[in-house]
Amino acid sequence: MDEMAVRKPPTVRLRRLAHEMTRAREGAGLTREQAAERVRMDPSSLWRLETAKNRPLKRTVLVLLDLYGITKTEDQARYLELLAKSNELGWLESYEDSLAESYQAYIHFEAGASEFRSFQNAFVPGLLQTPEYARAVVRGVHPTLDEAIVEQRAEVRARRQDTLAQRGVTLWMAIDEAVMHRTVGGQEVMRAQMQVLVDAVESKRAVVQIVPFSAGAHPGSQGAFTVLDFPAPDPALVYIEALASNLFIEEPDEVRAYQANFLHLVALSLSPSESLKMIKSATKA
Repeated sequence: MDEMAVRKPPTVRLRRLAHEMTRAREGAGLTREQAAERVRMDPSSLWRLETAKNRPLKRTVLVLLDLYGITKTEDQARYLELLAKSNELGWLESYEDSLAESYQAYIHFEAGASEFRSFQNAFVPGLLQTPEYARAVVRGVHPTLDEAIVEQRAEVRARRQDTLAQRGVTLWMAIDEAVMHRTVGGQEVMRAQMQVLVDAVESKRAVVQIVPFSAGAHPGSQGAFTVLDFPAPDPALVYIEALASNLFIEEPDEVRAYQANFLHLVALSLSPSESLKMIKSATKA
């Protein structure tokens, strides 16, 4: 039997397909090993399908559904629709060579999120960065990158912003006060960046709260993180960006710990109105 299709970053719908295929197998009373043996499939390939590590071929999905007793065309159509829509965000293809696979995966997940909560301790969140600020961040963090790659990454940030703006998703951001004082790209770039934060808050596209220096040690001291929530039945996940590799956290207990940490950070933060005053003062600096 055919193996999997070419490896691609997972998406929300691919993750959901993996969940539904696992439920279908379990509903048929089969272990992963039993199912793989009956369709002459390597058990590791079935594992990759059920954990959204690979995008399956259509015929693979159909053979497995037949095995699981899901044979009606209208029932199979639901699974095939998830498969067909599991490779959305076609605009990202032109940037694949310049972006890490884990970052591409994050962008796909981000585009399907229903709620977005993020803590940032070094820079303004990417979804609120101006192009000039974004370029300065990329140059500063990756000083050896070719300028063309820097430009591409700044463009990707802008496309991410457009994608969520079109869906009307409200962003909830907790930002360490250090971000307000770190001059990225020069004073003019910073003033323009702070004005964009003001506009995002006043237009209700984002809720921004500043974690002040007076908060002392706090749960965000260990680093930035983002919590993404999705429409039911898809579970939440946490994304942590790092220089060497990016990390997805999906274990429910660990996700809940980060959700609790975010709420704790919010409790330590200035109120939205107080935070807005601080941001406005930065536009005049």
